Amino acid sequence: MHIRGAGSVRPALAGRRRTCLNAAIRPEAPAVETHASPCQSCGACCAYSRDWPRFTTEDDAALDLIPARFVNTGLSGMRCEGERCAALAGRIGEATACTIYALRPEVCRACQPGDPECTIARRRFGLPEFASPFTAAAG
Repeated sequence: MHIRGAGSVRPALAGRRRTCLNAAIRPEAPAVETHASPCQSCGACCAYSRDWPRFTTEDDAALDLIPARFVNTGLSGMRCEGERCAALAGRIGEATACTIYALRPEVCRACQPGDPECTIARRRFGLPEFASPFTAAAG
């Protein structure tokens, strides 16, 4: 597996990513894509554990698109600062955004609001559970 430098991100994706990040940091900035996602006011799963944002089923072509500054030294997952993914911007439980959202690894795509992994991460940060199909099915 070969991880290329930050310049490897395709220009079309780079512009989209930058706009979405700007919207999370500066609310007045227009976003290309708008989602009413509870994740944008949480971010707990992205800061739960340095072992969580690992690469699993991605092929080399997908991994090559992730800027090298966000990949850990073992090339096995995302680089973390403490327990927090280096690609996460914002404050946990307030306003967050993934700076590589379109390029994020499968483990990040798989975590969904209210699923067991989400609930574990939210508990760690003292955030309430989401009402979701996962919690409704368990009750």
